[in-house]
Formats: sequence, structure tokens, C-alpha cells
Amino acid sequence: MDSIPRKRPKSETKTPKRNPKSSPSPIRSLLEPSESFFPSKEEFARLLTVLLVACVVAFGCSFLANYLGSDTKSFCDSNLDSIESDLDLCEPCPINGECYQGELKCNNGYRKQGNLCIEDGEINESTKKLVGHFERKVCEAYAHNECYGTEEIWVPENDVWEDLRSNGFLDNLDEPAYNFVKAKAVEAVAELLEKRTNANGNNELKCPESLMESYKPVTCRIHQWLLQHIFIISSSCAMLVGCAILHRKIQRKRHFSSRVEELYDQVCDFLEENAVTSNSANSSSNCEPWVIASRLRDHLLFPRERRDPLLWSKVPVFLS
Repeated sequence: MDSIPRKRPKSETKTPKRNPKSSPSPIRSLLEPSESFFPSKEEFARLLTVLLVACVVAFGCSFLANYLGSDTKSFCDSNLDSIESDLDLCEPCPINGECYQGELKCNNGYRKQGNLCIEDGEINESTKKLVGHFERKVCEAYAHNECYGTEEIWVPENDVWEDLRSNGFLDNLDEPAYNFVKAKAVEAVAELLEKRTNANGNNELKCPESLMESYKPVTCRIHQWLLQHIFIISSSCAMLVGCAILHRKIQRKRHFSSRVEELYDQVCDFLEENAVTSNSANSSSNCEPWVIASRLRDHLLFPRERRDPLLWSKVPVFLS
């Protein structure tokens, strides 16, 4: 009896069920990545920064390599002909520049830009100002001589240079640039203005007449125009005055004739009324049919018209 095994109760033999959400299976845990597998936001931002810096460095190195590679050639010496120099090993020296031992030096008035020598804008502007000062100084002197007779027609060149030095016109330029600007301005002035050498050996400048006219004051131009056309202006004024006087006379004559006719009508009307009045009066009345002319004149004429005896004298002529 003791050897018969005893049966376990159902509550002890039944295994409890597992919740799949609370405890995943080992296979699924191996297939799914862990939470630390993906980078965080801070790590992702640092990664983007590193990539951006790497791209910028790579682009800069590439640009620098291309720039240095394109400018590896030096310039050929200016004293060598193009046949003697090997163009595969050196660049030809550009115009307006001098090359020595592979280095380029631009001439005065030009500045280096890449492998070329271009005109210096500051130098050109200074040259234009210098030429403009010469033109204004010389042409104003000629214009004042033509208008007022106070200046000289031929202006000494040294006087203009002294005026430029006293005003500090080109103090901002160094000595080579000043000499270059001066030489270039002298060439331009020689083409623009007339030049001669006087008995003392000094150079003198004169403004062309066509250019001088633009430097005359407005009052001077009007005065000279009046003098040049004085005959035409005086003749025109005389004609205008004569026409005005003739028109005035014609107008006065018409007014005189119309006024005489008006007085004649008024005298006739007055005499007719006086005659009717005298005829219709009684025989005992002393009404005279005759009218005194002086009283009738003073009655009909205006005070200003009484000074003209010719006006009233025409009325009796019409009556007769």
C-alpha cells in the first residue's frame, strides 16, 4: 500500500502561462536591435558637423591645388624673343609690363590683375583732372580777355604748373606716379591746346576759339551778341516804333471822324427839338429859334475835347 505513488493535485502539475509582452522569446531578442544601436540626437548632430567640415576642407584643397597648378608657370623675360623662350615652360610677358626672372612688374599707370597689366583707374582720373585744370585755366584767361580785356590770351605753361603745386593738386601721388601723370598730361594738353615758344624760350598755351566760347559768362555772350547785331536790332526797333506811331495816328483819325459824326447827329437833334419848341410856343413868348454855337459846343464836348479846336470846327462844316 505504501508503494503506490500518490497523484499530484491539478494545481501543482499545471504550468503557469507566460505573457509574451513581458518576457520576449530568445530568438526575437536576437533579431531585434537594441536601443543603444541607433545614435542619439546629439551624436547625429556631431556626425553632420564632421561631414560638413570634411567637405569644406576637401573643396578648399581642390581649389587651392587647381589655382596653384594653373599658376605654376613663370613669366618669360622681356629681353628674350618669343623664339628663344620656351612657351611651354613660361608665360609670355604681357603688354605694358616688364618681366625679369619670372616676375611681372607693370609699367607706371598700370596695375597687375592676374597675368595682365590693366590701366590704373586712379592714375587715369588724376590725369583727366590735370588736363581739365589746364583747359579751364587757359580758356578762362582767353574768355576774360575777349569779354573784359583783363587777362592774357597766351598763358605761360610754368604759371599753370606753379598754380597746381601751390594748390597741392597731386600730393597724393608718389614721385614715379607724379612723373608719369605729368608726362601723360603734357601729351594730352599739347593735343587739346595751342602751344608756342616765346622769345625768352618759355612755353605758352592758348585755348582754341571754338573751346573758348563755352567759357564766356552769359552776360558777356549777351553783350557781344547785341553788339554784333546792333544794326538789325536798331532797324527792327525803328520799324516797330514807326508801326506803333502809324497805328496810333490811324486809330486817332478814326476816332476823330466817328466823334465828329456823333457831334453832328447830336447838334441836329438839338436844333430840331429847339425848332419844334419855338414853333409850338405862344406868339407872346420870346423863344428864339437860333442857338448860340459856343454854348452848344460847351454843352456837347467833353472837357478834354475842348482843347482841340479842330474837332468842333468840323461840325459846322457838316451842318453847312
